[in-house]
Amino acid sequence: MPSDVVRVIYRKYDGSAHRDYPARRLAEDDLGVWLGVTAGTPSVYHGRPSVEQIPFVLLVPHHAWWTGMFNPPPRTSEVYCDIASPARWESDDTVHLYDLDLDVVRRRATGAVELRDEDEFAEHRVRFGYPDELVAEAEAAARWLFAALGDGTEPFATSYRKWLALVV
Repeated sequence: MPSDVVRVIYRKYDGSAHRDYPARRLAEDDLGVWLGVTAGTPSVYHGRPSVEQIPFVLLVPHHAWWTGMFNPPPRTSEVYCDIASPARWESDDTVHLYDLDLDVVRRRATGAVELRDEDEFAEHRVRFGYPDELVAEAEAAARWLFAALGDGTEPFATSYRKWLALVV
């Protein structure tokens, strides 16, 4: 039986701390593992203690180069996807990911989809020595997400809402 609480650990490619927080396992389906984070959850952001102010649901896909964060109002991003290494699970209660800088975001008010942090990706590609295969996978994931967030592909259209309702 999987653990009810999962520790989510994102690092940068050089191994430095990025994000670290506990989440509640909501479900697992063909898309991946759905995790819920409530407001008030203690976390670490860029190596510093923090507290989540707004709840969210995180989808950790089984074998994809991204994670999806689904947010309620008042957060301006309805969906925020981090381009990341495929998840590496340490038992059922800890998941490790490498954040690869690029983000694909859908804005709540307009539905506009944005690709963010291309400059950071280019800088870290050189500084951290991203292998060519990693660059190709990250860029392909960003292209796919950019289209999927805009065209109604699930889980980005409506299916995430049932999970988000459990944490708001």
